[in-house]
Amino acid sequence: MKKTNFKRHRRLRTSHAMRSLVRETNVTVDDLMYPLFVMEGKNIKREVPSMQGVYQLSLDHLAAEIKEIVDLGIHAVMLFGIPKEKDAEGTGAYKDEGIIQQATKLIKKVAPELLVIADTCLCEYTSHGHCGVIEGEEVKNDPSLALLAETAVSQAKAGVDIIAPSNMMDGFVMTIRQALDEAGFEHIPIMSYAVKYASAFYGPFRDAADSTPSFGDRKTYQMDPANRLEALREAESDVEEGADFLIVKPALAYLDIVRDVKNTFDVPIVAYNVSGEYAMVKAAAQNGWIDEEAVVMEKLTAMKRAGADIVLTYFAKDVAKWLHQ
Repeated sequence: MKKTNFKRHRRLRTSHAMRSLVRETNVTVDDLMYPLFVMEGKNIKREVPSMQGVYQLSLDHLAAEIKEIVDLGIHAVMLFGIPKEKDAEGTGAYKDEGIIQQATKLIKKVAPELLVIADTCLCEYTSHGHCGVIEGEEVKNDPSLALLAETAVSQAKAGVDIIAPSNMMDGFVMTIRQALDEAGFEHIPIMSYAVKYASAFYGPFRDAADSTPSFGDRKTYQMDPANRLEALREAESDVEEGADFLIVKPALAYLDIVRDVKNTFDVPIVAYNVSGEYAMVKAAAQNGWIDEEAVVMEKLTAMKRAGADIVLTYFAKDVAKWLHQ
């Protein structure tokens, strides 16, 4: 018989057991963080129209949600707050009894070991919907930093485990790090939204968080989707200023950026599987066009393969259930 010279790569694909044995990348429940939208008020459990299965929750519904999350083995949640009242300075973000602060205290009573990560921004709390202080129609960088630092300290006092500033103001990590240290919270890490693009994939989130800007857009402080090297400059600044984690947002359309950041920095990398990415899959699955579980697991595997250590995803509960099965 004539000897062949080609390689037999298919030998390692012959069965499920064989494929599992040689698999290079795995998604586990330990990789996942779940976003939660908490709001002031009572008896509110309102599904976000553009995000099937995602709810705005008042505090009286939060304990049951936290119990389900813990029972599924998820170790971390990220909180986004929706206040009853908003103003130009976003004071609801940094008052001691703000919605994030109240939610954190409740979670720590119900599930002390669950990691609580606080989105540290002003856009959900400002009447104009921007992530900082406004003069005319300009978002002012340096005046915004003081309010962001005050927000971070207030959240830490409430018991938050990780501060996650998402505002993209220059110097925000340094300012928050200094404020936390001066307030005695040297042990609280910062999970920086270091690489946050001005993306069209955020639309459903703005419905969920009630944070659509009342004028203009966020392109003067969020990154241009066309830029790659800028991501490394942004991430480098945040690491130098004291960031303990780096978030890349969005994830799916920016896997090249996830890999670049992973290759360059030695801190944990978080891929944010954002609302638009979630909504598209849910809509297609609802119409019977795709196998939801297969598609979700494939794309989360891609995020891990690209270099993400952690995935922040609205699919976290679904994925935990599938993995347990």
